[in-house]
Amino acid sequence: MFVLERSRVAIVIPAYNESNTIGKVIQSVSDYGVVIVVDDGSTDNTFNESKKCNAVVVRHSNNLGYDEALNSGFREAKRLNFSFVITFDADGQHVSSVLDKYIDSLLYKKVDLVLGRRKKPARLSERVFMLYTDYKFGWHDPLCGMKGYNMEIYRKMGGFDSISSIGTELAIYGLSNGYSHIEVEIPILDRVDKPRFYSTFKSNMLILRAMFRVIKKY
Repeated sequence: MFVLERSRVAIVIPAYNESNTIGKVIQSVSDYGVVIVVDDGSTDNTFNESKKCNAVVVRHSNNLGYDEALNSGFREAKRLNFSFVITFDADGQHVSSVLDKYIDSLLYKKVDLVLGRRKKPARLSERVFMLYTDYKFGWHDPLCGMKGYNMEIYRKMGGFDSISSIGTELAIYGLSNGYSHIEVEIPILDRVDKPRFYSTFKSNMLILRAMFRVIKKY
């Protein structure tokens, strides 16, 4: 990828206590864009590991949650004048080579939204959310963390998330307003340690609550 093209793309990585994986993740994606890590109040070495890998790091003094981490990442991408943002997980489950498809679609095919699609969702509540977005928007996997955006959508909406939607509101706004989109099937690797997303019961409740907020607004 040419340097000029790379300079137009930000890879935004929300991270909370991911020091075991964040360095490798940054290194794996750094050829595709400028890496922005949002250290969401980590108590481990996430911040230092990210700085060591020359990422742009936004640091929260307290843990504010996934949506606020993404809000901060998008604000930084806007401040730095990036044209495109791709969100990427810090836990090592995403495969960086898929970013070729994201870059090709966003930069060359002029697609506004590139939405990752996993083969199988992790939770029952995710399947329920999927049924809703599939029916309403033709979108099959709203909770996949790997999404690509033309920043025009962000600027038009005026933010990333306002309803604690678990990373879905900006894409739903784009789909609701006729922006072009495609879905890209992505492999998911096993985590190297325990998930950060609460117990099964609590995570299911949070996902369903986010879905109802989306239904109410869109």
